[in-house]
Amino acid sequence: MKKLITTGIALALGLGITMTVNAAGDAAKGKALFVTCIACHGTQGEGNKALNAPLIAGQETWYVERQLKNFKAGIRGGDPKDTYGQQMRPMAMTLTTDQAIADVAAYTASLKPKAVPETVKGDAGAGKASYAVCIACHGAKGEGNKALNAPRLTGQHDWYIVRQIKNFKAGIRGQNPKDVYGQQMRPMAMTVATDEIANNIAAYINSLQ
Repeated sequence: MKKLITTGIALALGLGITMTVNAAGDAAKGKALFVTCIACHGTQGEGNKALNAPLIAGQETWYVERQLKNFKAGIRGGDPKDTYGQQMRPMAMTLTTDQAIADVAAYTASLKPKAVPETVKGDAGAGKASYAVCIACHGAKGEGNKALNAPRLTGQHDWYIVRQIKNFKAGIRGQNPKDVYGQQMRPMAMTVATDEIANNIAAYINSLQ
C-alpha cells in the first residue's frame, strides 16, 4: 500500500521514474567486440581527433551503454547535421544485442585512460568560473554523477567537449524527444553564450586531469 501511494504521488507531480535494468557486461567478450571500434577510437580507447573519435577509455559503463543504444535507435546521430554522429550509428548497429553493448562497455571501462593533450586555446581561469554552472551535475572535478545521469568529463579531449557544447546549443544533439538526458543538457549548453566561453570551459576541464 505504501509503495502504491508513493508511486501515485510521483505520478501526480509528474515525476514518473523509468527503471532500467542493464545486463552485466563481460569485459573479456567485450574485448573481442571492441575490434570494430579500434579503427577510430584506438586500441586503448584513447580517441583520435583526425577521425573525430572521443576518448572512451575508463568511461562509466552506464553512460557508454546509453550512448550506444541511442546511436542504434537513432536518438543520437539522427540529425542530418550531426556528421560524426551519423558515422558512429552504423558502428553501434553492429552490436546486435543489449548484452553485446554491455560487454563492450565493460571492456572500455576497464581501459586506463591516458592524459589528453591541450588542443583548444582557452583561458582555464575564466573557464573555471564558467564551469560553476556545470558542477551541480558533473561534479567539481568533472567526475560525473550517475544519479544525475551526468558523464565524467575529466580526461576527455577538449575539442570533443567544445563540439558537444555547440551541438547541444544548436539542437543537433538533445533535440530528439526520446533523448531525455540530452534535453536536460541542452538548456545548460545554451548558457554558454560564445565560442570563447566554450573554449575556456574545455581548457579548464583539460586542466583537471
